[in-house]
Amino acid sequence: MSDKPNAYYVPAQSHWPIVGAVALFLLAVGAGVTVQHVGTDGAGGVIGKVILFAGFFVLLYMLAGWFSNVVSESLAGLYSAQIARSFRQGMSWFIFSEVMFFGAFFGALFYARMVAVPWLGGASNNAMTHEVLWPGFEAVWPLLTTPGGITTEAMPWAGIPLKNTIILLTSSITLHMAHLSLERNRRMALVVWLEITIILAGFFLYFQAVEYLHAYHEMGLTLQSGVYGNTFFLLTGFHGLHVCLGTLFLAVLLARIAKDHFTPKDHFAFQAGSWYWHFVDVVWLCLFVFVYVL
Repeated sequence: MSDKPNAYYVPAQSHWPIVGAVALFLLAVGAGVTVQHVGTDGAGGVIGKVILFAGFFVLLYMLAGWFSNVVSESLAGLYSAQIARSFRQGMSWFIFSEVMFFGAFFGALFYARMVAVPWLGGASNNAMTHEVLWPGFEAVWPLLTTPGGITTEAMPWAGIPLKNTIILLTSSITLHMAHLSLERNRRMALVVWLEITIILAGFFLYFQAVEYLHAYHEMGLTLQSGVYGNTFFLLTGFHGLHVCLGTLFLAVLLARIAKDHFTPKDHFAFQAGSWYWHFVDVVWLCLFVFVYVL
């Protein structure tokens, strides 16, 4: 970090923003084409997946290149205390945007459970709508039958969901221990605690994959299972994606620790990874309560 407290480093022009824009464009087009051809055997679905994966790899290339530049600039001492504050503010706003992202999906879940389902069942003097739109409808959650007659089962909270809750809570503790070890300059303990955290993250992702296979092949719980299936897979799926990204984040931190990039007083990248992981854990607790238990 630079000794000049008011100096603000301005990097040279970079091609990474346009690479990121191309990646997001490919992701959007690929996702749209893939969704349009779900359940069909045409070439469109294959093309959509190819575009989607191309966008994903371009995005990874952009992230690796851009963050590599940031790391090099940081190690070169080009950043001042003011830039360090900017990084903290940026990470704080990023996590806030993630809170709003999941808030939208939780809002959809609460609306379906607390407003739409009771209303369709006759609440608020709406006595005839369900008889016209869905004869025999029962206002209970979760909805295990769709208007088209597709039936499913509710995912129980015991078993894999409870295991994954324990795993993530434990990973928060191990990551906190790693952070304390870094602040106390205990390198061996830092590496061990961080490796344990990454291993726990791998177990979480493995168990979630097992849960999804069980849901699709044995419970009939799919994205086509009405509003319950939609909300279940959107919330748990996006959370699983965030766990994947968080695990990648932690793996990069482990590699940087091996190269001795952090000191007890200068390790914001590690703090940022810790913030993100604890946020992911809090989101899972909310998921466990409102999606699985209640």
